Amino acid sequence: MKSAKDNELKLNQTGTPMLVFMESYNNSIPATFPRASVKALKHFQAEHPALFKRSDEWSIDKHRKHLMDWLSAHSETE
Repeated sequence: MKSAKDNELKLNQTGTPMLVFMESYNNSIPATFPRASVKALKHFQAEHPALFKRSDEWSIDKHRKHLMDWLSAHSETE
């Protein structure tokens, strides 16, 4: 029997389309953090092609921390 923690880990590692990732990301970050937008995600993706070598899919596990740091540094320009 899988635990809730196992299910959460699987969800965090599963690749999703950009819009699904954006919704999940924006719903899970503190209110004071910069929000992701399609424009910002496309810009991030263009600046970090190594994170997308295998596919255009996004995952919380692979992209969330990188995006959080990047958005904090680029929020004034987005």
